[in-house]
Amino acid sequence: MEAALFLMLVMLAGTVVTVPLRRARRQDGGGERAAALEAARDAKLREIHDTELDHSTGKLSDADFRALDATLRAEAAELLRQIDEARDEGMAAA
Repeated sequence: MEAALFLMLVMLAGTVVTVPLRRARRQDGGGERAAALEAARDAKLREIHDTELDHSTGKLSDADFRALDATLRAEAAELLRQIDEARDEGMAAA
């Protein structure tokens, strides 16, 4: 009986001690995802800027620029949506 009680107390103490560690691990996972998405967003914004520069210097025709710009901006908007989703998941896990 004493051994069972001791074992239950050890398990309870282990659970209480590890809760903050498990919570931090979950938050870091969401933070890593958000950081990766933010890096992809930054790269996409540079790509949009480079496309605008190519258009202004005449390397891209108006039609090509409009098509490429629309695609890049749609991809950037999707990245922003995913970043918001990752941040919301991180806040919900906290």
